[in-house]
Amino acid sequence: MSSVELNAGESGDPRGGVIPYLMVDGAVTAAAFYGKAFGAREVGRVPEDEKGRTMHVHLYINEGSVMLCDPYPEYGRPLEGHKGFTLTLTVDDVDFWWKRASETEGMETTVPLEKMSWGDRYGELKDPFGVCWAIVGK
Repeated sequence: MSSVELNAGESGDPRGGVIPYLMVDGAVTAAAFYGKAFGAREVGRVPEDEKGRTMHVHLYINEGSVMLCDPYPEYGRPLEGHKGFTLTLTVDDVDFWWKRASETEGMETTVPLEKMSWGDRYGELKDPFGVCWAIVGK
C-alpha cells in the first residue's frame, strides 16, 4: 500500500504535542491491531522494503498521532523491547474504549479498569507487541 485514502478534511499531518514513534516487530500488523483495539485510522505509510519491513506508518488514535516502524538493525535501530513507558488514552467514554481494547484478541489486562483515588477510572493493557496502554476517563 503506497498511499492511504484520507477521510474528507484530513491531511495526514502529525497531531499532538508529543508524538510516540514505536518500533515494533510488524508495523503493518500492529497498525491493523490498533485499528481493532483503539479505532486507529491509518493516514500514511511508506511501502515495505525488499525485506518486508515498513519504515513508517502514521496512525490517528483518539485524534492524536502515533507512528510505527519495523526495526532496522543495520541502521542502528534494533528491536530492544518496550520498557518504562505507558501510552495513555484520555477518553470521554471509558467503558466503550476499555471494552473494545480489552476484548481485542492478544490484548492482556495488566491493571483492571476501576475508579482511582484521584477520581478517574483507569486501567492498563499490554498489547502483543509489548506496548503498555492506559485508558482513563470519567
